[in-house]
Amino acid sequence: MSGPSSMRGGRTRKFKADINVVPYIDVMMVLLVIFMVSAPLTNPSVINLPNAAKSATPPTEYIEITLKPGDLTSVRINGQKSGTSKAESVPRNGLKQKLQLLHADKPDMPVMISADKDIKYDEVIKVISEAKMLGINRVGLATK
Repeated sequence: MSGPSSMRGGRTRKFKADINVVPYIDVMMVLLVIFMVSAPLTNPSVINLPNAAKSATPPTEYIEITLKPGDLTSVRINGQKSGTSKAESVPRNGLKQKLQLLHADKPDMPVMISADKDIKYDEVIKVISEAKMLGINRVGLATK
C-alpha cells in the first residue's frame, strides 16, 4: 500500500475551485421580491408639515407684503388704527428701499409676508432676510 490514497481504491481526489452561486442567487431573488413589495407602500412625495397655531397676540397694525408670480410685489399698511392703505406695486429690487422708508416712519411695526404658492421658497427667505437686516424684529408669514 502506497500512501493516503490506498483506502479509496487508488484514486486521488480532485478539489473543486468553483464557487457555488446558486445560494447567492436565491438570496438576491428574495431581497428583490421584498423590495418590490415594499416600494409601493412608501410615498416619498408626501411631506407632513407642522401646523401653525394662531399668534398669541396678533398685531393690530402691520406692513403687509404680498409676493406674486412675476416681478411685482405689493406693499401696504394694514391695521385698525390707521385703516387699510392702498396697496402699492413695487418691483422686487425696490422692495428693500420701500421697507426702509416704512420702517423709518414706524419702527415698531411688524411685517406680515404672504406669498402665492407658485413663488419660490428662496424669494420668501430673501424678503425675510431683508426685513431682519433693516432691524425689523417681528416678521410673520400669513397662512390660510
